[in-house]
Amino acid sequence: MTRALFVIDIQNDFTEGGALGVAGGARVAQAVTDHLGGPRAVDYDVVVASRDWHDGNGDNGGHFSADPDYVTTWPVHCVRGTPGAEYHPALDVSAVDVHVRKGTGEPAYSLFEGRAEDGRSVPDVLAEHGVTEVDVVGLATDHCVRASALDAVAQGLRVRVLTDLVAGVAPGTTAAALDELRAAGVETVTAGEAS
Repeated sequence: MTRALFVIDIQNDFTEGGALGVAGGARVAQAVTDHLGGPRAVDYDVVVASRDWHDGNGDNGGHFSADPDYVTTWPVHCVRGTPGAEYHPALDVSAVDVHVRKGTGEPAYSLFEGRAEDGRSVPDVLAEHGVTEVDVVGLATDHCVRASALDAVAQGLRVRVLTDLVAGVAPGTTAAALDELRAAGVETVTAGEAS
């Protein structure tokens, strides 16, 4: 059994005060840091962290809009080279083994849609480490966490979402996303239950 941790989009623009800030985002950043380095730390074989990494010019394949619907179009966010695209300062990235960038010039929600900084695909990274199980944490539960967890299931992995290490945009869509994930075979547990 080889387990990976997926740290999804814990970026300044997705936390309080950011372009698409999620309530509880800063708390999640600190809680993930504690999960990786605290007294009850889980020993993962590989830690993979994703970031939205959008182009500053253009609409990134229709992803950005001046009149967003907040379903498929969004305000400008996480433009590469800007503070909004950087990891939240409470997230200690020293434990991250692989950094994945996604959404450059196109919409992207799942970590599997991105590439490691050295160009490797996420399935290649996981295969290199023999990963069979994945814990998923980060932002936002009802968007990129959801998409990443569903894609991990589709890859044949055993997947858990750590419910106290995620935060969603809205209570209704977050609950619906967790229901959808459970129906797809994803386990929803707390970090304490995962250790």
